[in-house]
Amino acid sequence: MSGRFIAVVGASGVGKDSVMMALAAANPGISLAKRVITRPSSADGEDFDGIGEAEFLARALAGEFALSWSAHGLHYAISDAVDAPLAAGRDVLANLSRSVLTQAKSRFERCEVLHLTASRDVLEQRLMARGRESAQQITHRLDRQTSALPANMTIHEIDNSGPLHGSVQRVMSALYPDRA
Repeated sequence: MSGRFIAVVGASGVGKDSVMMALAAANPGISLAKRVITRPSSADGEDFDGIGEAEFLARALAGEFALSWSAHGLHYAISDAVDAPLAAGRDVLANLSRSVLTQAKSRFERCEVLHLTASRDVLEQRLMARGRESAQQITHRLDRQTSALPANMTIHEIDNSGPLHGSVQRVMSALYPDRA
């Protein structure tokens, strides 16, 4: 049986990358999909492959991406390399945009969503601590409406407002209820 492709979604600052890394550390059966993004690899934040727009478009045209999308003036993708761990029965976590969830469901035999949430105050504190945006940009980001999650998908919603270890325990219980 193939592994699950688990799309991790949530607002900026909700802690998607932190939760994903902690889950992979807690469970050796989980793989992390590394995103390809058209921004310099030296940018702070997640571990990603930074490439130029021309290379991104050439790789997309060559069919090297399982999923791709554009947001905030950048191009993002998940390499088709995720197929190998899935075929080996490993679950793969991928930080995705909500805009490609339906595409992910069509692309992967077993696709689920891990929707991370946090209170507005927690999101604001985390975004301010990152130091990437002005207070006005943060307020705009927090006020932005998000699209609804597709109704035809398995969705695990976890509040990540508190300590990371608690969120990881709740996610593990949701994803692996037989182990709880």
